[in-house]
Amino acid sequence: MIRILHTADWHLGQTFFGYDRTEEHEAFLDWLAGEILRQEIDALIIAGDVFDVSNPSSASQSIYYRFIYRVTAENPNLQIVIVAGNHDSAARLEAPLPLLQAMRTEVRGVVRKLEGGAVDYDHLCVELKNRQGEVELLCMAVPFLRQGDYPVVQTEGNPYAEGVCELYTQLLRRLWKRRKPNQAILAIGHLQATGSEIAEKDYSERTVIGGLECVSPEAFPEQIAYTALGHIHKAQRVSGRENVRYAGSPIPMSFAEKHYHHGVVMVTFDEGCAVDIRRIECPKSIPLISVPSGEPELPEKILEMLGGLPETEGTAPYLEVKVLLEEPEPMLRQEIEDVLADKNYRLARIVSSYRTGAENVEKEETDWKKGLQEMSPLQIAQSAFEKIYQSEMPEDLVDLFQEAYLAATRKEEEEER
Repeated sequence: MIRILHTADWHLGQTFFGYDRTEEHEAFLDWLAGEILRQEIDALIIAGDVFDVSNPSSASQSIYYRFIYRVTAENPNLQIVIVAGNHDSAARLEAPLPLLQAMRTEVRGVVRKLEGGAVDYDHLCVELKNRQGEVELLCMAVPFLRQGDYPVVQTEGNPYAEGVCELYTQLLRRLWKRRKPNQAILAIGHLQATGSEIAEKDYSERTVIGGLECVSPEAFPEQIAYTALGHIHKAQRVSGRENVRYAGSPIPMSFAEKHYHHGVVMVTFDEGCAVDIRRIECPKSIPLISVPSGEPELPEKILEMLGGLPETEGTAPYLEVKVLLEEPEPMLRQEIEDVLADKNYRLARIVSSYRTGAENVEKEETDWKKGLQEMSPLQIAQSAFEKIYQSEMPEDLVDLFQEAYLAATRKEEEEER
């Protein structure tokens, strides 16, 4: 028997509308270390997006390495498998691998190629042992796949999605031949599965190539005992399949995620099967509050509602204010801050809706960092195009932007390697 803990999307180093989140991340990792010890976990799986940016701060890296050292010291049999997500630098995450392997930690960020350009599938396989020292899990440790990482498939459909499926198919075929009786196959991936649920207007789950990267759940057939996915922050089963899951993020990454149930997934394998799958919820993080909770209200009503908020003690909640305006109100932020002065809230953002005829047009009254933190490059370009030309970006221009962005990303990865 072997027991794993599936987690993903830590986003260490994230700032929330300018506020540092180190306290929240450290609280999660303290809790996670306790669960690993209490549940007698044999392997920890981190399915991508360890960090929020590809060049994380030294403080964020320190939190990460201290955690790995701590849990492997406290649990002499614990193994860790980490794959890179789209927010991570694949090469940077893999760089300290020789040192991490001394702590029974394997990292897969770069998809290595053999002479001739074929994928090195053996490098993407990690063996996980039970407490008797027997290999019980064959792990398909696949990082987020960028253009050039996956096999080229001649198709009239989506070359990315079908290329990713082909990589998993080829890898599974090899592992199935290696598999011995009573061994199970575990797949790890950082991708957007077709049918997965994302909150409306949630830009924290950045798509890298314009949403074209959706991969069919058919990439994970019944031979795979459990599929541990990352990238989508809402914990969920994919297409209702009990053994294909997103663990979800440990803390909310945007106001769109404030009602999510954050946690990890514990899976027990025995006799080559996943015999028990259960969610473990994380302790509540710092609350995210929206005023009003529903549709935006006029400034006078908003100030009245904010005045009625109770005073808080300890760590201040994050606050989002949604206001309906007839015309610009240059002093509104100051008025809101004055009302909140003694109440201990962190004013994260003000979302203003302007009434124009029958329509309401939303505008974020936050600083420019919000866009850089929560929107993909394509979304930023599309938003700028729409504001300038009052129309959607043409599809051919979207395609051109995607190709240029992918080429630049690929070049950056190659330079890091």
